Amino acid sequence: MLQEGAVHLVDRLVPAPTAEEQLTALLRAQSVLHSHDVTAWQDAIVGAYANMADPAPSYRAALDRGLLTARVVGALWWGRERGAEQLPELVARREELSGGRFRAGTVKIMQDGIAENHTAAMLDPYLTGCGCASGTSGISFVEPGELKKYVTELDALGFQVHFHALGDRAVREALDAVETARAANGNRDTRHRLAHLQVVRPDDLRRFRALGAAANLQMLWAAHEPQMDELTLPFLGPERGARQYPFGDLLRAGVTLAAGSDWPVSSPDPLQAIHVTVKRVSPDAPDGTPEFLPGQRLDLGTALAACTAGSAHVNHLDTLTGNITVGKAADLVVLDRDPFAGPAEEIAATRVLETFVDGRRVHAAPDS
Repeated sequence: MLQEGAVHLVDRLVPAPTAEEQLTALLRAQSVLHSHDVTAWQDAIVGAYANMADPAPSYRAALDRGLLTARVVGALWWGRERGAEQLPELVARREELSGGRFRAGTVKIMQDGIAENHTAAMLDPYLTGCGCASGTSGISFVEPGELKKYVTELDALGFQVHFHALGDRAVREALDAVETARAANGNRDTRHRLAHLQVVRPDDLRRFRALGAAANLQMLWAAHEPQMDELTLPFLGPERGARQYPFGDLLRAGVTLAAGSDWPVSSPDPLQAIHVTVKRVSPDAPDGTPEFLPGQRLDLGTALAACTAGSAHVNHLDTLTGNITVGKAADLVVLDRDPFAGPAEEIAATRVLETFVDGRRVHAAPDS
């Protein structure tokens, strides 16, 4: 397994795609997302990352050709091997790229890795296979003191910061950085967001609301499956394992909840994710699979609101879309059933018949 930056040993050998291939891929992705009732999204990696092609030229080409039917916020990638010298470049890219249905007012900072390979940043060491403390507690990609400085400067420049923060140490470091920015700049409407939030310490839960930081939930992951049961729980131990994906605790703490898929890492289907967060069981799980920390489930209305109004809020689209209100854009989906009318076990079976952006149909199921 090549972990984190070690992937560069092979990805530099992969041929770069052509501009037309990139545009074709973007339009295919847009079609897939529309088919899953998605009318807007935040692209979490716009810029140079590993050997991936920067999607910015493709978005620009789609805009220029009238092919971008979704509303997109581009999160400009923060090069973690660099420092404050990239700030002027980010400001220039924001101005250069923003226009029409695409805006680039966010900066993505990947603060840690993932729990399965022990790179998510934890306050305490991971356990070994025998249940003893190991010699690693994960990676903080940006030194915490420097993170505070960068976030304060980004906040002062009007950028939203989108943190990748899985482990409880990364969550705390991100919140500390937002707190430092708020103390220096006041409560600006930058709507910083922390994504993934796999493990959160109880004393950090209420800090989100106090700091105006949103919780970006990947609802699909809160279930028993092999990655959780074989690669995560044994190495976190029972106490930390019980703090995973604390959606209910975040809701009770009054935190603004948004939802994202992390696609293509996992399915982009919001209805599958909603099913999991309501049931805390995957729709395709074998019979008898236990619920995963059922005290952290969300009710259907709250889960739907996180996927719609909550995500519109963190993308600064809430005056335009996110709910059905007179005067807002007709960004709408038509489902084959009312998910509130049937049992929760059938949420994932809901089908998308049509998707509209600005009243224009951008997706129709073959039989609709």
